Amino acid sequence: QVQLAESGGGSVQAGGSLRLSCVESRTSIYETECMGWFRQTPGQEREGIATIRTEDGNTYYADSVRGRFTVSHDRAKDTVYLQMNDLKAEDTALYYCASDRRPGEPPGTRWGECTFGYWGQGAQVTVSS
Repeated sequence: QVQLAESGGGSVQAGGSLRLSCVESRTSIYETECMGWFRQTPGQEREGIATIRTEDGNTYYADSVRGRFTVSHDRAKDTVYLQMNDLKAEDTALYYCASDRRPGEPPGTRWGECTFGYWGQGAQVTVSS
């Protein structure tokens, strides 16, 4: 089993910055290979925005955030981060971190060359213009 807990959400003015953190706790025998960040606004589909492969640090970003957001991972702390700079009003959303689906588990959500099966509870980010 895997559990994820986000922190660091809040309100900021346009052009400002926030950093989200997500701590992973797991009892699975399988190591985490990929973690990611998604976001969702009311009435919209959940949108993938960034992924990172934990072994080599390879990252992948949605076009909407590339150049402004940075995903990173600290293996010693089992924590994934999302540094968000130059925030815009359209970045307002509930942000979720995700961890990859383990072998033998139900199909997950495929995005950014990873398949995710575990989700955090979400952290609200509100950007005012």
